[in-house]
Amino acid sequence: MIIELGHYALVLALAAALVTSILPVIGARRGDGGLMQTAVSGTYAQFALVLFAFGVLAHAYLVSDFSLLNVYENSHSLMPAIYRFSGVWGNHEGSMMLWLLILVLFSAMVAVFGVNLPMRLKANVLSVQAWVASAFLLFILLTSNPFVRLNPAPAEGQDLNPVLQDPGLAVHPPLLYLGYVGFSVCFSFAIAALMEGRIDAAWARWVRPWTLAAWTFLTAGIAMGSYWAYYELGWGGWWFWDPVENASFMPWLAGTALLHSALVMEKRDALKIWTVLLAILTFSLSLLGTFLVRSGVLTSVHAFASDPSRGIFILGILTLFIGGALFLFMLRAPSLKTGGIFAPISREGALVLNNLILTVSTATVLIGTLYPLILDTLTGEKISVGAPFFNLTFGLLMIPLIVAVPFGPMLAWKRGDLLGALQRLYLVACLSLLLGLGLYYAENGGPVMAVLGLAAGFFLIFGAFADLWYRGGFGKQTVKIAFRRLVGLPRSAFGTALAHAGLGVTVLGIVAVTTFQTEKVVEMKPGDTVEAGGYALTYDGLRSAKGPNFTEDRGHFTIRQGGVSRGDVWSSKRLYTARRMPTTEAGIRSFGLSQLYVSLGDAMEGGGMVVRIWWKPWILCIWGGALVMMLGGFVSLSDRRLRVGAPRRKPAPVQPRGLEAAE
Repeated sequence: MIIELGHYALVLALAAALVTSILPVIGARRGDGGLMQTAVSGTYAQFALVLFAFGVLAHAYLVSDFSLLNVYENSHSLMPAIYRFSGVWGNHEGSMMLWLLILVLFSAMVAVFGVNLPMRLKANVLSVQAWVASAFLLFILLTSNPFVRLNPAPAEGQDLNPVLQDPGLAVHPPLLYLGYVGFSVCFSFAIAALMEGRIDAAWARWVRPWTLAAWTFLTAGIAMGSYWAYYELGWGGWWFWDPVENASFMPWLAGTALLHSALVMEKRDALKIWTVLLAILTFSLSLLGTFLVRSGVLTSVHAFASDPSRGIFILGILTLFIGGALFLFMLRAPSLKTGGIFAPISREGALVLNNLILTVSTATVLIGTLYPLILDTLTGEKISVGAPFFNLTFGLLMIPLIVAVPFGPMLAWKRGDLLGALQRLYLVACLSLLLGLGLYYAENGGPVMAVLGLAAGFFLIFGAFADLWYRGGFGKQTVKIAFRRLVGLPRSAFGTALAHAGLGVTVLGIVAVTTFQTEKVVEMKPGDTVEAGGYALTYDGLRSAKGPNFTEDRGHFTIRQGGVSRGDVWSSKRLYTARRMPTTEAGIRSFGLSQLYVSLGDAMEGGGMVVRIWWKPWILCIWGGALVMMLGGFVSLSDRRLRVGAPRRKPAPVQPRGLEAAE
């Protein structure tokens, strides 16, 4: 009975979403406060009903209720509890439920925290959110219902995809969806503003916190997904330019541009039209990612569904929302005022350059991702666009961006002094080049151009903190006064510095591991030793083991340096008994920021084993930099000035007439 209640809750949520889609918009046009207020109550109802339905589905997974088709196809009673719970979204239907839950959660957060929003704008924003919710509720109920029953109920399930039986499943999709779906709020603000025909600096102030929150979560989700693929798939890589990886990367690039564009609009009342367009495009790219994963047009370890009806339905949603939004933008954009003007050499100019590079980079990744699909559809010819294309085009576009990032905070608003910024940063540039050379020689060389890449990473790191140094007045004021000024800076200044420094740490890791990593593929027998990264790995042989729902052969390796033991590492090959599906579990041992990565291959005659061994120097900087960027996002969100909604002016107190006369 509880399963049917979960299904019925989704139907009621659809009814609530349809009401919230219509009545508040009518109220906003008529100035009817009662109708506009239904946006808040309708949003709360959607959230409560979807949360209940999601809870019903999660409960079915936790108790292994195999009378539910979704649980039968994606769970097993022997799975650990964490995988039974995270398995809720380890499939198409469940992942769409998570997508929907996060969507209505963001809507409820707008209703709760948007107390300073004008009533008309708030009503329109929540209505647009309800439009999106209605579309995906229809999609779930008509094509992806997670509450389909089986009669009779099977005694056991078919198990979850073994690749997904990992703690990463509990973390990666929720974080990624918080980023994907979080941009829906920016989209809704953009559409609501276009409906009213009014966009100003206050609008940018309301949008920026939501953009920053979505960007921060998406950064976390992409980083977690990268590390999960790195250790789980056994391929030894951290980014594969997989089309579905690109589907999450494109909204991140556009969201980064939106974040900086909204800052210009808030501070200088400029770039209004461009900021609104970016808000539409960023969420549109999120919807595109949803289509790519669930339409069946891609073959990928990330892809969930291959049902054409689902792909057609989502394509219809894309057409409706993206096409409708761009059509509304086309109608309204000519009537919008362009805002303030500024010199090319200024902080605004630096942020515009940032936007241009990021949007061109997004377009490059989009073309490389969709071109094979379009060509296959039109001509039947199958091609693949791989890492060489993306590394060359995207890498070249990133060079001017990396160089320009430290200059932006050094320039004044409206009109900046480029020579002054150069004078402030030349010591940083020299120090970065020296450190790049030092790291290059410490790792025993490589391509000479790697020195510039390493220096660029250090330049981003030290340039970020140089901004704080100069804003504090170090070198011009006494240390006590300068430190007091530094502490008094707004938290958003520290958040910005951390985000830029985090990008530098990631660049440093990417350049270092790409340049200095080594790989060996060898056949090893018990007692054999291989050198890698200055360490000696001795293969001690295989040992059999059994897990809750798998069996495995575990290879044990002892690590020594200069004859002294430095630990050991296990690498295994698993066989999941329910699905009869093998997986490879890489063995990873960290030494500082570097790692030894060991992956087992096929068994050979005579007791030998094919083993792949990588030495990956500084690789942890890649994900460490992402963590620093996330920290910067959360620090900026904690800034008391970064509130959801601009403050209202309090009306002047009305004094009694008698008192006025006495005065």
